[in-house]
Amino acid sequence: MTHIITTGSLGIMSGSHMMFSEFSNGGEMWTGKGQRERRHRVTFDQTFTSPPIVTATISMWDMAQETAFRADLQAENVDVTGFDLVFRTWSDSRVARIRADWTALGPMRSDDEWDID
Repeated sequence: MTHIITTGSLGIMSGSHMMFSEFSNGGEMWTGKGQRERRHRVTFDQTFTSPPIVTATISMWDMAQETAFRADLQAENVDVTGFDLVFRTWSDSRVARIRADWTALGPMRSDDEWDID
């Protein structure tokens, strides 16, 4: 779900995405070792007028307790239409599920702005 709030020319959007759920099917994040990564392209509901600032947080994690919790979550390749939500882990960490939340803040075209040729 995405929420859009605009005041003046500031746009604020947020959302949530289940990055993966691999414990039941023996996926690589749960059974693998070493560097592992999952990517998801987020597309904004409206276009910003320049790339926004995007923050990403882990809102749910399910990890094996017998290994260290190694996790990196970032917003990469941010542009006016969206960004890549990227989760990484490494070494012997076993990650069953990750849900990530994100918020984007940036300039948007206001209804009061007009193009005059």
